[in-house]
Formats: sequence, C-alpha cells, structure tokens
Amino acid sequence: MTYSVHFRKKVLKIKDKEKLSFDAVAQRFGISRAAIFRWSKKIEPQKTRDRKPTKIDMEALKKDIERYPSSYCYERAARLDAKPSGIRDAKKRLGVTYKKNSEASEGQSRKKIYILPEDSRTKK
Repeated sequence: MTYSVHFRKKVLKIKDKEKLSFDAVAQRFGISRAAIFRWSKKIEPQKTRDRKPTKIDMEALKKDIERYPSSYCYERAARLDAKPSGIRDAKKRLGVTYKKNSEASEGQSRKKIYILPEDSRTKK
C-alpha cells in the first residue's frame, strides 16, 4: 500500500517535533520502521521499476497465443520456459483478454480462449 505524500510529511513532522525515534513513530502509526526511514531519505513514492519487467519474449508470446488460443498459463509457461505468473503478467501488459467457451458440456469447466487486442494482431 502506498501512503500519500501528505501523510508521509505528517508522520515525519511529528517525529521531528516530538523528537521521537524511528521505532517510536513506527509503533505509534502502525507502520514499519524501514518505511519511515525510507521516507526520511525520499518523501515521494517510486513511480517506476528499476529493472526489466520480464524475461518473456513478447513476440513469442503473441505467436503462442495466436497458435494456441485456448492454452492455460502453465502450458504456455512450459513452452516459453517461464513461470505461469510471469505469463499472466505479460498477457496483462499485452492487453490480452479471454472469452469463455459457452458450449461446455455438463460437469466440465469452460475453457477460456485468449484474444489479442486488434492493434497487436495487425502489427507484424
């Protein structure tokens, strides 16, 4: 959870005004000591990541989705040598949606069919 800049400033102001330690302030507000220490160094929350988001080749993922639209994440992960959670996050970045198969037989779950957004399908 990200705390607002206003709240961060308020906590640090009370710490300085009452000359409290990081531990005392953390206990008083129910926040970790490390968080308050980070705020004392840099008050603004971090907006971007400092590292590359994934090792998954997005073009290979697009081709895999086009070739196997009804595959599960763990199946794609095995083909692309990645983790299922990484595949899920990469699909989210691509804007991939899914459609449920409405013709599931009784007692079976519906299979999902993944669909690439229009702009991703036209770019090649």
